[in-house]
Amino acid sequence: MSAVILAGSRGGIDPLAAAEGVPHKALITIDGRTMLERVAKALRAAGASTIAVSTNDPAVVAHAEALGLRVLAAATGPSASVALALQALGPPLLVTTADHALLDAQWIDDFVRDIPPGTDIAVLLAERARVGAAAPDSRRTYLRFADGAWSGCNLFYLATGEAARAIGLWRAVEADRKRPWRIVRRFGPGVMLRYLIGRLTLGDAVARLGRTADVRAAAVAARDGFAAVDVDTIADLADVRRIIASRR
Repeated sequence: MSAVILAGSRGGIDPLAAAEGVPHKALITIDGRTMLERVAKALRAAGASTIAVSTNDPAVVAHAEALGLRVLAAATGPSASVALALQALGPPLLVTTADHALLDAQWIDDFVRDIPPGTDIAVLLAERARVGAAAPDSRRTYLRFADGAWSGCNLFYLATGEAARAIGLWRAVEADRKRPWRIVRRFGPGVMLRYLIGRLTLGDAVARLGRTADVRAAAVAARDGFAAVDVDTIADLADVRRIIASRR
């Protein structure tokens, strides 16, 4: 497989990067390695044949090239950047983010192995109890469904070229990612009612989302709760540094 690391910018000054004195969050150093380097190392260990970084930041471009990574221009948002990466690299394509500093090759292996046969696009999510057991102090955003509350793990797998049809839908979901009821509303009143009364499971929701884009989509449950922990805030960074230090 190929892999792309999203390292775009939302514009303006990133408070986390500013606090660490670097021009971009991907360049924050944790235990002697930048977050970008840590993510790339995990992808290499998982067997990625080509690793690209999607960014427009000159400092990140220079660092990516120094790490031997391919550089792709970032688009206006994550979903559009993924569309460009799929065109450039082709499927199968693993997608992750530069702030996924704890990324482990075993998570990637398990994710790909657990994807149902015939899937075009898959997403990894971790159930709240598993995240809480691994990182009880980590503050995550959860989507609540009949089979639990789930947090995204910043790992996506575009298994076939048909996954490109889901990019437009991905963009819409991206905008509503913290308001799941607005995502479910796209399915119609029947499914919306199932969600409101707590009868809609995560797997069913993702599969139905896929069908609206004419692709076979699947949600995969993470085996390790740490997979949901990325670095969005100063508190997240402190947590990740503590976790990595404890492992050392």
